Amino acid sequence: MDIKLEVQNIKKIFNGRKIFSDINFQLENKSALAITGRNGSGKSTLVKILAGVLSPTNGQVDFYLNGKSIDLQNRYQYFGFVAPYLQMYDEFTAMENLELFARIRNIEVDKDYIDLLLKRVNLYERKDSYVREYSSGMKQRLKYAFALLHKPPLLILDEPRSNLDAEGISVVYQIIQEQKQSGCVVVATNDSEDIQFCNQEIDLNQFRNIAK
Repeated sequence: MDIKLEVQNIKKIFNGRKIFSDINFQLENKSALAITGRNGSGKSTLVKILAGVLSPTNGQVDFYLNGKSIDLQNRYQYFGFVAPYLQMYDEFTAMENLELFARIRNIEVDKDYIDLLLKRVNLYERKDSYVREYSSGMKQRLKYAFALLHKPPLLILDEPRSNLDAEGISVVYQIIQEQKQSGCVVVATNDSEDIQFCNQEIDLNQFRNIAK
């Protein structure tokens, strides 16, 4: 599968304040990009733009699969997104959440594959527990199962280690390594251990307040 994410002249302004501008890069197969910068530099804003959940003020994000441009409305089929601020249904079990997510995405509910994902993130033994009973770290690991459910070629991670203990971090790093072998990864982070898995870096400190 040939994958390319192309970002051209991205600029974002909130309430008259420029967050960043003139961001350009390409990401292709078997590569990983680290988006770094001090707190408030716009890391989460940029990954939301890449994921298609936030629009840039100027510029564009193009995604190509096997040389074919995928329009914005359909990119959700090819992107997996993990962030601490994403919410799940606390009144459902982990299994029920994932089954519902599959139906929303209009993909087959494959319980064997869901079991495999839950084992992958060390939640299989708690798959029938309500999410409201989960710790913050367990919820974060469940988000990885959500992100991988449709086997996306591009995985976008905002603060990938958030709320995780050493075991959870190890699981995440294994997922990043595996994703790099089959597709692409974007990681928004300031953690040096996260950055070591990436072969490209965008430092947003260099793109702030350059121009009005």
